[in-house]
Amino acid sequence: MRKSSTTLFSSLLLTLFAQTPVFAQTVAVQYPTKTIRLVVPFPAGSATDTIARILGNGLSVSLGQPVIVENKAGADGALAASEVVKAAPDGYTLFVATNSPMAGVPALRKQPPYDSVRDFTPISMIGRYTFFLYANAQTPFNTIQELITYAKANPGKLAYATGNTTGIVATAQFASLAGNLNMLHVPYKGEPAGVIDLVSNRVQLMISTPFTAGVHAAEGKLKALAITLPSRSPLAPSIPTFAEAGVKGFSIESWAALYSPAGLPPAVLERLNTAVNGVLNRPDIKEQLAQKQFLPQGSTAAALSTFTKEQVATYTKILRDAGVQPD
Repeated sequence: MRKSSTTLFSSLLLTLFAQTPVFAQTVAVQYPTKTIRLVVPFPAGSATDTIARILGNGLSVSLGQPVIVENKAGADGALAASEVVKAAPDGYTLFVATNSPMAGVPALRKQPPYDSVRDFTPISMIGRYTFFLYANAQTPFNTIQELITYAKANPGKLAYATGNTTGIVATAQFASLAGNLNMLHVPYKGEPAGVIDLVSNRVQLMISTPFTAGVHAAEGKLKALAITLPSRSPLAPSIPTFAEAGVKGFSIESWAALYSPAGLPPAVLERLNTAVNGVLNRPDIKEQLAQKQFLPQGSTAAALSTFTKEQVATYTKILRDAGVQPD
């Protein structure tokens, strides 16, 4: 009996000690001790893949351990997200997520395979992507208003590609705001495949990142009609925003953030948040991301938690307003 009481007392002491700042600091110092895996929900060569590799290289230096990127594309990012939620919340499996799996999937599915808020621990915002509405160079319009006029006069003739949920939601909102344009939707697993068909004119329109489509625009094979951000890009100052082009109320932005499976220890969360924000503030990292027209923006874990909840609600409303019902 005495031995049992002693054991119980020792367990209580250990529990109390584990809650002290000294113990938490020790855990943080011990992390990481092995390779960290960044799961990316899109294929190699995509914008998110490139951003993840830039971030991973910086984190490897900051944390002193290898950081590898693992691509798991498909289902608008749901395949990757579903894998991450099953992993141990120990900081060695992290999710370079975007608005597609975190806000789009919950809004597009009646029974999403995970809960974006409950099943993940938010770590930090990474930043925002630049997206343009591109058209094949052979199309007979050069502005958004000319596109709208043509689409209304030729219902069902234009086909548009999407390679992620940003493309799906942004095009749906644009078509709705422009007067319910009738266009054929051709979905792809990722941007690269969609852009190939856009260049060959198998599809005529696509909302895509300049990282994937920009080189083709520079060669004159594509033309950018509008940018999805609230203001013009300094790297493409001649391209108007949707609002400037006459599409009032357009509000879709594409973002990337870092998450772990739910239950990440607070000390590890603090270590990762500090590391991510530190990497994003490095001048060389900022320059690399700027070359991809990606706007780095870190955050606190709490701010990302609030933002995630808001994005799920926003995407759901936009899709319902556009007449898109969950599958």
